[in-house]
Amino acid sequence: MGNVIVLGGGAAGLMCALTAAKRGRQVLVLEKSNKIGKKILMSGGGRCNFTNYTIEPENFLSSNPHFCKSALKRYSQWDFIKLVEQHGIDYEERKHQQLFCKDSAKQILAMLLSECEQAGVTIRSHCEIHNITALQSSIDRQGDTVEDRYKLEFSSGKNEPKRSHSLSCESLVVATGALSIPSLGGSGMGYDIARQFSLKLTERRAGLVPFMFSDDLKDVCERLAGLSAEVEVSCNGQQFSESLLFTHRGISGPVILQISSFWHPGDTISLNLLPGIDADQWLCEAKLAKGKSLLKTVLQQKLSKALVAELQKLWWPAQAKTSLAEFTDQQLKTLGRQLNLWILKPSATEGYRTAEVTLGGVDTDGISSKTMEAMHQPGLFFIGEVLDVSGHLGGFNFQWAWSSGSAAGQYV
Repeated sequence: MGNVIVLGGGAAGLMCALTAAKRGRQVLVLEKSNKIGKKILMSGGGRCNFTNYTIEPENFLSSNPHFCKSALKRYSQWDFIKLVEQHGIDYEERKHQQLFCKDSAKQILAMLLSECEQAGVTIRSHCEIHNITALQSSIDRQGDTVEDRYKLEFSSGKNEPKRSHSLSCESLVVATGALSIPSLGGSGMGYDIARQFSLKLTERRAGLVPFMFSDDLKDVCERLAGLSAEVEVSCNGQQFSESLLFTHRGISGPVILQISSFWHPGDTISLNLLPGIDADQWLCEAKLAKGKSLLKTVLQQKLSKALVAELQKLWWPAQAKTSLAEFTDQQLKTLGRQLNLWILKPSATEGYRTAEVTLGGVDTDGISSKTMEAMHQPGLFFIGEVLDVSGHLGGFNFQWAWSSGSAAGQYV
């Protein structure tokens, strides 16, 4: 069957498949789960944040920050937006220039499947790969005859026993995703394939993931679960402004997911609960203007009542009934600094179970940034999240899937 086999029917795999098939390649997509494009369907709360108006290399994390540039330039956000518009899909811009479907993520998946169908791509779900073998053959890319390079043994079917198959292909594309959200099909299979063919891997960890606490703060978060606040968060020289969400286990929300990719176990994070306000100066001015008020009353102008109540228990329990006028300026300055710089030490992240991406992956030093082909293993390609390229929150990881998939699709 065919010249190209793509392992994985997610965003990158489908983009690669339709691009290759439009070039006249015979393409077979093998997906291990029961459905194609599960991550596309659940993303963006079912609306799919499919790209961003501003895509820069700085929006991506990789051991080699230059690796992503070529693919992103050759298949840009504008190329994908054009495809979305050709299919008549209504979309909207949300904050930070993120683009979402107005209706449903199902439209993006339907668009990709329609493009695949028109180009003659064959897609099979419920497939489990058992063995991959490199075939011995003399290959000349410029020559007329190119032999198959890889043999795959896999089983397929919904029920037991599954049917066994053996197929060979000239080009094998690994688009298997990574370790994040295993319930949506995430796995380490792509890393196993990389190791089999002597490609190096960089250290992997969960990214775009909520934080947990094991100290007193866990109880605070539990009591505040469901409450959100607009904050600024900093860690390891990175800073983001967005909403934070308290959960039963700790803290989440866009701003926390963003900063989590830069956090390592043992690090602290800094929360500014009053971004854009010099809190110690503001409190000292409030003392002059509203000296008879309680501190919590003044803070409730800017922060939610429940959050202020918890902060009071943490920072000024003895002065709960003390008027602002009775606080010394030094006490207010200290409290103001805490509001602008609340140092927290997460015990861990929630891990791959809820992580939106896996940081790290197949080392890009062994991959061509132009073709996504392994440099020392002709015909073997790696695309999407399995590579050591991870985007910020906001449509960047989908854009990497489209760009890297398109890049490989031009050369398989």
